[in-house]
Amino acid sequence: MQDNVLTDKVALITGAARRIGAVTARQLHQQGMKLALHYRHSEADAHALQVELNAIRADSVLLLQADLAHVAKLTRMVQQVAEYFGRLDVLVNNASSFYPTSIGQTTEEMWDDLFSSNLKAPFFLAQAAAPYLSVANGCIINMVDIHAERPLKNHPVYSSAKAGLVMLTKALARELGASIRVNGVAPGAILWPQNEMDELTKQRIVSTLALKRHGEPLDIAKTILFLIRDAGYITGQIIAVDGGRTLGQ
Repeated sequence: MQDNVLTDKVALITGAARRIGAVTARQLHQQGMKLALHYRHSEADAHALQVELNAIRADSVLLLQADLAHVAKLTRMVQQVAEYFGRLDVLVNNASSFYPTSIGQTTEEMWDDLFSSNLKAPFFLAQAAAPYLSVANGCIINMVDIHAERPLKNHPVYSSAKAGLVMLTKALARELGASIRVNGVAPGAILWPQNEMDELTKQRIVSTLALKRHGEPLDIAKTILFLIRDAGYITGQIIAVDGGRTLGQ
């Protein structure tokens, strides 16, 4: 029987058109939530997801297009959600730029892009959303990474930005106190980097996992659902969903 605790509550998910963001959107929608789905370039995927979910429940999904590097757009995006749905209960900071930044090859633009999507945007979205989340006793969930603690080779800027997001998660949990819970999810071997990893490398990674198998985006989505629905006494924590990968590192 469907749990109706989340019925008509509202979640804003960044980077929601594809991959983990889209799976999370479907999972939360299935629980009765209304959704504001942010995308940057994936317009066709975002519209297809909106049509899919609105066919299940009419007018339950709002689409928002924005470049997360612009703070004014972040504030406006949160306002649009509140105006459309009348409330905001959950912020999921899922959007993330990810690519290598080798020493000697990294530009200032790469630095700004990686820090904007992975650290700057989550902070300013949280700041804009806080008044609404406080009224709802809502929560913020940040998509971190196991490489926030164990840097990924050739990705020093990305790893540093995610490390900053870990601290931001803890700092926001303290700043926002009793009215807004703030937690993070750190995926392990869930989705492979696009066009950057051969099969042998993937097999080697899986062989190091305690569970000896690759994870799925649904594993992340279910963890996010847990943090929203069932974790009323958890804040300031990072949950690694990594099949035990960090046990051997």
